[in-house]
Amino acid sequence: MADINSKISKGLLGTKLGMTQVWDENGKLVPVTVIEVAPNVVTQVRTPEKDGYNAVQIAYGQIDPRKVNKP
Repeated sequence: MADINSKISKGLLGTKLGMTQVWDENGKLVPVTVIEVAPNVVTQVRTPEKDGYNAVQIAYGQIDPRKVNKP
């Protein structure tokens, strides 16, 4: 298995707000999706030594403070 640090993935996590339209450079009307992107945090890294596979868990958005464990 490849080292998890050797692979770089790019992407965005967000919430769909809706659809709208914009004009392109040729004067055509183009439908677009409006997405709200919030900060993301890596909350857990799975390794083959401990878990048997590579994975990364990412948190998105706000959480109810009552659901957070005290550090």
